[in-house]
Amino acid sequence: MSVQVEKLEKNMAKLTIEVAAEDFVKAVEAAYQKNKNSINVPGFRKGKVPRNMIEKMYGKGIFYEEAANALISKEYEKAYEECGEEIVSSPEIDVVAMEEGAPFVFTATVAIKPEVKLGKYKGVEIDKVETEVTEDEVMEAINKERENGARIQSVDGRAIQTNDIAVIDFEGFVDGEAFEGGKGEGYELMIGSHSFIDTFEDQLIGKNTGDEVEVNVTFPEDYHAADLAGKPAMFKVKINDVKEKILADLDDEFASEVSDFDTLEEYKADVKKGLEEKKANAAKDTKQMAVIDAIIEDSEMEIPDAYVKTVQKQMVNEFAQRIQMQGISYEQYLSLMGSTPEAMEDQVKPQAIKRIQSRLVLEAIAEAEKIEATEEDFEAEITKLAEAYQMSADKAKAMVGEDGKKEIMLDLAATKAADFVVENAVEK
Repeated sequence: MSVQVEKLEKNMAKLTIEVAAEDFVKAVEAAYQKNKNSINVPGFRKGKVPRNMIEKMYGKGIFYEEAANALISKEYEKAYEECGEEIVSSPEIDVVAMEEGAPFVFTATVAIKPEVKLGKYKGVEIDKVETEVTEDEVMEAINKERENGARIQSVDGRAIQTNDIAVIDFEGFVDGEAFEGGKGEGYELMIGSHSFIDTFEDQLIGKNTGDEVEVNVTFPEDYHAADLAGKPAMFKVKINDVKEKILADLDDEFASEVSDFDTLEEYKADVKKGLEEKKANAAKDTKQMAVIDAIIEDSEMEIPDAYVKTVQKQMVNEFAQRIQMQGISYEQYLSLMGSTPEAMEDQVKPQAIKRIQSRLVLEAIAEAEKIEATEEDFEAEITKLAEAYQMSADKAKAMVGEDGKKEIMLDLAATKAADFVVENAVEK
């Protein structure tokens, strides 16, 4: 195998990869051996049909496509390693020459990591981020805990009000016709949560258990179901029950039940400490984003479209994996949201561009400041990985491999570069 690199405009390159004729012959033979058992030819038992007979019946190139795909997958990986370029996109493959007795030639058009002309990255001015925790914030956190542990009981002798739970049966109609997905029974609706469309919940306030109500609403113009978007609807609602939350008294007994502390004051102090830690971490993230945004704005780089497209696909795949972990397939999610794979890629494009820009400037800063990850940093990361997957550190290292280690070391160096620019920023 030989590879030639032709630099193109806008940080693109074309790799021309030539594979020896004998390797193509072997790939065609392998394709024949793989498929011969599934090919029927009158007069021959399956798996016993000579290759020349199959080629005579179906054409000389019947096995070429599979042979080419196998060679491209194998030889592109070699070319990737040998070409000496930092490739940052999936390849666009074109077959140039494919016939037995001659070299197999194909091209791979790829994006190359852009060079970055760094602007100012030390002493970047950013707005000061407030980290003080107020008494109101402490009480809000405590009241959330009270809400979580609240006792639910049916209301007796009064109408629905905000923060009640209405247990309802409902059916929705548009233009007098019931629509799909508009019916429910025994649904527990928190009044004031705004989980139902428009003024649905507001129209239940003041009603009582046993009431049958007609609720009139209008679907939003951007509603995910196109056949309902912007249309007025009427819901027939029956109120089966009204419930309220009974919150625990705010006292020492409550504190001892929800924490390891005996008094309310000790519990409040611990809640405040936790909020301060959260705010400090959030402030660090906010500062980091502000500094990196400023550095990007002051730097120059030309990002190939193919690089952006590759990162868009990566981000959508990451999202699909998170959705699947919640028990729903990506296809089901798209159907529920009335979206498409192409629309999802378009949606993440701005984030993909920002991810690329951030990584490029951080890598450039790490190089400029000679910031590197150490073996100790890598070992610490492996320990975290091993704990997360409940395996030994040796198994985690084997799973990561040498290529994975390089990526982790680059990630760690980029993280150090991000810390560096924050430490050297000036709050105003």
